[in-house]
Amino acid sequence: MKKAILCILSAFVFIIITEAFQTAQQQPWVVPEKNTKMANPVKADAKSIAAGKALFTKNCVDCHGKKGLGDGSKVPELKTTPADMTSQAFQSQTDGSLFYKIAEGRKDMPKFKKDLPEDEDRWNLVNYVRSFGAKK
Repeated sequence: MKKAILCILSAFVFIIITEAFQTAQQQPWVVPEKNTKMANPVKADAKSIAAGKALFTKNCVDCHGKKGLGDGSKVPELKTTPADMTSQAFQSQTDGSLFYKIAEGRKDMPKFKKDLPEDEDRWNLVNYVRSFGAKK
């Protein structure tokens, strides 16, 4: 009887911890207002999008997948789920918000301001991930 109660309590604790962890993962990513209002100074032309695609292939595909669906090969190793860049929720963010998130990162998402110190590179990434919305 004691073993059965202990098993039930263990399962209950596991469920509570799992729910709390999932809730913590789903917290909104708050971007400072000054960043949400930043305008993209890089024209989304073929040159910028090609540069962004090269950077995405090198730095982002493992987590976000080739088509930006959040289905990269490293997903099983992550504690958080990468964004589906084709979704309306992702695409409705401002360019400044995307730029901020690429630069600052959080949790499993690296801070790319160190690996991609040039603002233009991060803006090129913003221009490229915008193309995922056009493919839907």
